[in-house]
Amino acid sequence: MTRVGSVDVWAGIECTNNRVGEHYYDQVRRSGHCDRPADIALIASLGIRTVRYPVLWERTAPERADRYDWNWADARLNDLRAHGIEPVVGLLHHGSGPRYTSLLDDDFPAAFARYARAVAERYPWVQRWTPINEPLTTARFSTLYGHWYPHLRDDAAFARAIVRQCRAIALAMRAIRQVIPDALLVQTEDLGKAYATARLQYQADFENARRWLTFDLLCGRVDERHPMWTFLGQAPDVRHELAELATEPCTPDLFGINHYVTSERFLDERLEHYPVSTHGGNAREAYADVEAARVLIEGIGGPRAALAAAWERYNKPVAITEAHLAGTREQQLRWLHEVWSAANEQKALGADVRAITVWSLFGAYDWHNLATRVDGQYEPGAFDIRAPRPRATAIARLARDLCATGCANHAVLSEPGWWRRDERLLRSVSLESRRDAPSAGSTKRARPLLITGATGTLGRAFAHICEERQLAHALTTRHELEISQPGCVARVLDQVQPWAVINAAGYVRVDDAERHPDACDRDNYVGPSVLADACATRDIALVTFSSDLVFAGDKTTPYVESDCVKPLGAYGSSKAAAETVVLQRLPTALVIRTSAFFGPWDVHNFAARVVRALAAGETIQAACDQVVSPTYVPDLVHATLDLLIDGESGIWHLANTGAITWAQLAQRVASLMGLDERRVTACSTSSLNLIAARPPYSVLGSERAALLPSLDDALDRFARVQRVEEPATLIAA
Repeated sequence: MTRVGSVDVWAGIECTNNRVGEHYYDQVRRSGHCDRPADIALIASLGIRTVRYPVLWERTAPERADRYDWNWADARLNDLRAHGIEPVVGLLHHGSGPRYTSLLDDDFPAAFARYARAVAERYPWVQRWTPINEPLTTARFSTLYGHWYPHLRDDAAFARAIVRQCRAIALAMRAIRQVIPDALLVQTEDLGKAYATARLQYQADFENARRWLTFDLLCGRVDERHPMWTFLGQAPDVRHELAELATEPCTPDLFGINHYVTSERFLDERLEHYPVSTHGGNAREAYADVEAARVLIEGIGGPRAALAAAWERYNKPVAITEAHLAGTREQQLRWLHEVWSAANEQKALGADVRAITVWSLFGAYDWHNLATRVDGQYEPGAFDIRAPRPRATAIARLARDLCATGCANHAVLSEPGWWRRDERLLRSVSLESRRDAPSAGSTKRARPLLITGATGTLGRAFAHICEERQLAHALTTRHELEISQPGCVARVLDQVQPWAVINAAGYVRVDDAERHPDACDRDNYVGPSVLADACATRDIALVTFSSDLVFAGDKTTPYVESDCVKPLGAYGSSKAAAETVVLQRLPTALVIRTSAFFGPWDVHNFAARVVRALAAGETIQAACDQVVSPTYVPDLVHATLDLLIDGESGIWHLANTGAITWAQLAQRVASLMGLDERRVTACSTSSLNLIAARPPYSVLGSERAALLPSLDDALDRFARVQRVEEPATLIAA
């Protein structure tokens, strides 16, 4: 149960099934939720007792309006009921309906209402309904911007689409209430807001009037006096539907606000200040349409302002019905926490705020392109589906805490989200202050991450990405922190007070380790064991790194976390021993096995050496009988930070998916950089006269989750960075 006085915590499944041309982009199928009945138990495990859940028209009656397939919906809704979870049933979610209809069809409202009645008759125990999610957003994307079916850019078509959807909602609720008299309408909309330069204030005023259309239409407020009346009049054939909505309103029982950081926009005619991708305009002039958070010095209004505005306008119960952020884990947590805080603040001020909704429980695909094509870009939610079984993230843990106590205590919440920091601003041009969009930052002192290995590739990469991700951190050198000395470790931990330690230090010279095994053991075994002891006594999280060289290479398929280690040399032995002792002394530690670094921030990794040598006209030798899984350092660091924030532990394999020899890697890098592949000489490992034995096959796979992109994707990004950055400008390791 939630803490007395707090708003409720709901949840939702990203269930968009939008049509693009003749193809449907079904998020429920892409996330795998449609084939995982056990997901319902995972939702219940969070303490969630209300969930927005799809019984979509396109899925239930895809071919004929009178032929329904209830099998999937029956199983899921009955399971929700068995777990004590109340569904808010959605019937159309960013869709245009089955192929035999369209948002613009004259019969769309009546046909949709017939489907709504059929669903109500099937599930007469369901009380709360969202017949159509975000009618305004769907109408904009389908008929103003041309992204979704029917792919129009026409004001009259927009008027038809928004009015007919709202009329369909009204008829649907009438049909549902004939079966379930006390059925409630939970109407959702992305309640954005536009800001603008003085020259474009007229456009912002228009968009700020338009943002209320869904709610105003359903409340019967759109008549000759409404600011959108003339605009909607461009489709004279919907006047009778407007009249019906005005005389027979279907006022929502709860006004659901789907609010995102990107919901607030800034319009600026000074195109030269903004990327071309933001350029657009209206019939009068061109302008950039950008995230207001990137421009407004005082910040966006955010969920506080959205809730307050809706409550003031309608004086009816309100809720945040989608709370999600695409981004890194700490930013996702900070956004959800801000939404929660805003909802409770507004409730304390007298608004009837009922809930916030943890959206996208199982993540979402390709919203970076508005779900118009399959790029495979996945955003985790409360659960990450890139594991054999959906893996609970820190968002799930925050949701569980909010349900149970109403409190949140993750260390990363002591810092504000990127939308509340000065670094968010796109440019330095001062814009006039706007008092209607107050900023809300944090003044609490953030406990940092402590990172060892300041002079190494990995340590500096962590510092670089922590800076980028706005995670407080302290980067230490060996002089400042000798990890093999217990007294030094204790002193530094007590002084810095970190919430976690990332041990990026270590002995990395594989061949020298054969000559100096004691030095290798000191850095790779003794140091991590000392850190584990110190962190255990202080309840500090620990991450340390191991290697693919703990394996002998006697497999021909990727090694996974549970495979037995059998190192061939001193370096691998030190890493294998460290894995064991760290997890014995601190079972909650996170041990990352990885391999064959390459990245943009040092000149000593293999790929960078290939670029430098070939660009100078030199030849390079590379082994053709060692198969490895190269790891792009930025991907490794991001995934490690996410796992750390999620509270994961034990051994994890993190490497970009793919298997390649060193010679093939050199040739691939040469090709991507437009260099001469013929200067790469493939040779045997034995001919390189290396001291330490190497496994012939050390490719890393994972039985826990595949979190890193493909090797091909990583190499493409590496090459793009190299093409714009001379090797001489890279940080020397």
